Amino acid sequence: MRILLQRVAKAEVRTEGQAARVIGKGLSAFVGVGPTDDAATARRMAEKTAGLRVFPDDAGRFDRSVVDVGGSALVVSQFTLYGDARKGRRPDFTGAGAPGMAEPVYLAFAEALAGLGVPVKTGWFGARMDVELVNDGPVTLWLDSQA
Repeated sequence: MRILLQRVAKAEVRTEGQAARVIGKGLSAFVGVGPTDDAATARRMAEKTAGLRVFPDDAGRFDRSVVDVGGSALVVSQFTLYGDARKGRRPDFTGAGAPGMAEPVYLAFAEALAGLGVPVKTGWFGARMDVELVNDGPVTLWLDSQA
């Protein structure tokens, strides 16, 4: 799995015909699923995300997690995190997991994160979405289950 994680003051995702899904302070997690990822990978990455200390303590140091600060998470599927643009001008997405296997893993990540005490809102798997966020810090991290 590849996750682009951002600490946010607020974030929301919209798609045509649906009500926006909105969070306040917390994390936006753009989640890409690789072909070898599974529910165990999703749980491990959710534990990493929930426990990651990227929020400041009273001294301003990164010493609090999203759980510690009572934050939420906006989890959005993002197969393009597996895009390979090393050759040519058009990215190759063959490194991403096929939709039929990727969606359950993406949902397992969101469910595991919620099970760890983080209120979660999700995007719509496979849909064209508009995502709006206010990056707090800015703080942006790349998590990779293969690293």
